[in-house]
Amino acid sequence: MTGKVDPTQAKAPIGSLQALWPFVRRHKTLFAAWLVALGCSSAATLVLPKAFGTMIDQGFSQGGTAIDRAFVLLFVVAVALALATAARFFFVSLLGERVVADLRERLYAHLIGLDAGFHDRTRSGELVSRLTADAELLRSVVGSSMSVALRSSVTVVGSLVMLFVTSPRLASYALIGIPLAVLPIVVGGRRLKKISRSSQDRIADANTMAAETLGAVRTVQAHAREPYERGRFGEALNIAVGTARRRIQAQAWVTAIAITLVFGAIILVLWMGAHDVAAKRMSAGTLGQFVLYALIGGGSIGALAEVWNELQRAAGGMGRISELLSEDIAITSPAHPQALPQPFQGSIDFEDVTFHYPMRPDLPALEDFTLHVRPGETVALVGPSGAGKSTVFSMLLRFHDPQTGRVRIDDADVRQLDLAVLRDTIGLVPQQPTIFATTARDNIRYGRLEADDAQVESAVRAAYASDFIADLPQGLDTELGERGARLSGGQQQRIAIARALLKDAPILLLDEATSALDAQSERAVQQALEGLMRGRTTLVIAHRLATVLKADRIVVMDRGRIIAQGSHEELLAQGGLYAELAKLQFLD
Repeated sequence: MTGKVDPTQAKAPIGSLQALWPFVRRHKTLFAAWLVALGCSSAATLVLPKAFGTMIDQGFSQGGTAIDRAFVLLFVVAVALALATAARFFFVSLLGERVVADLRERLYAHLIGLDAGFHDRTRSGELVSRLTADAELLRSVVGSSMSVALRSSVTVVGSLVMLFVTSPRLASYALIGIPLAVLPIVVGGRRLKKISRSSQDRIADANTMAAETLGAVRTVQAHAREPYERGRFGEALNIAVGTARRRIQAQAWVTAIAITLVFGAIILVLWMGAHDVAAKRMSAGTLGQFVLYALIGGGSIGALAEVWNELQRAAGGMGRISELLSEDIAITSPAHPQALPQPFQGSIDFEDVTFHYPMRPDLPALEDFTLHVRPGETVALVGPSGAGKSTVFSMLLRFHDPQTGRVRIDDADVRQLDLAVLRDTIGLVPQQPTIFATTARDNIRYGRLEADDAQVESAVRAAYASDFIADLPQGLDTELGERGARLSGGQQQRIAIARALLKDAPILLLDEATSALDAQSERAVQQALEGLMRGRTTLVIAHRLATVLKADRIVVMDRGRIIAQGSHEELLAQGGLYAELAKLQFLD
């Protein structure tokens, strides 16, 4: 990173390639080198016809050493053109790589910082498509199309000037073809931009469908739905190809019309020039020079037509990326965060919290929810699905903020704390643990990146995971596969527990942490968790009541409210929902 410009400050309109400029500006040296190389290559291109004309008029007529000098001059110009073109290609290609890398890094950083509400309503496959396919379009723009566009523009202007220098009369006629060629480019480009955006959307739909089904391939195969999914994906591809066909058709017509008009005008002018040579009003070398300038200028206009089409297509991709970059991050750290009280106690307070998920605005996930958890207390949350138990965890971790009320840790409102500080004080063991496609060691160390190998191994032993890890081919250095494919459900759970043990946070959130274990493993892990919970504030979500009998307090939830709380015996004596749940489970 060579500059200090922050791309987050880009305010170009969505769908405009101007939004790329802040990323390009960060690499001023590369950009300047590319412009110098571009100027040299364009100058060499414009000198080449002049050298060619000199060779014909002087070399052929004078003979001897004049021919040698003319051909040497032509060769020197050709070498200069080759070197400048190579330098231009190198600098602009490298610039394209770096700009797209910066853009992807910026977009990825923005996406992982967006709140849970955004990710709840947005498909991950759609985000990956914008991060890859759309960004790849922009690599072509910066690394190729931008260079061709500027080079062609310079060459068109330079060729036009040299045409007037060579033959003002013929150049005046040639000038008629330029507006005729530019008109279809401008008119067709507007339509092409809309079609290109639609084409990228359809490609994203197909990519999203593929990502979703491949991520659930066992479910697909278990239901023998391979033909069904192949049909769905094929249909999505056909729609994408149909949209792309309209884009390609529009692009082809714009290019064909522009080239026809340009070269039609050139041919007409050359016809007139041929008559001038025959009438001795112009030399053959001058006509040859004029022909080359006309061909260079006409070819450059044709290239501009193609590049314009590519730029409109890329503008559609940039629009999709800009939409994501313009998404506001709803959950952020305050500008001046409050420090946690010291010494840290670990009390938790929910005060009249009401929260509705954005996807379900009419149904409260929590309603007037009030709960006080004392430092070091273990509180179990029980109740039917949809009672709001997981939402309590989300509020505490600030995945969402309540619409009313507040959540406090040690009398500090969580909204006033730095997000990293808040989440560092909380250890989480989810019901369905996330296992990354890396080694067992790295998965466990995710809980505390600076932990050494001895600390990782200690966490493994504490989670009673030593036996199955020892049986892996490379032990802790074994790659676990995507989503932990090489492990059973219970083994994945113990990896997650080891991760939480390593983090050693003062507050624990356990979401049915032993649900995937067999009876023997459950007993061992339960012992480890009991040791871990000692002296720490712990919230436990439990569906199996047998796992929370030793909790200090059991809180019964239903429809986002607390309807009862107490010990197991007290709740049984009270009757109600808890007694019904206990009766069903223990009878079963």
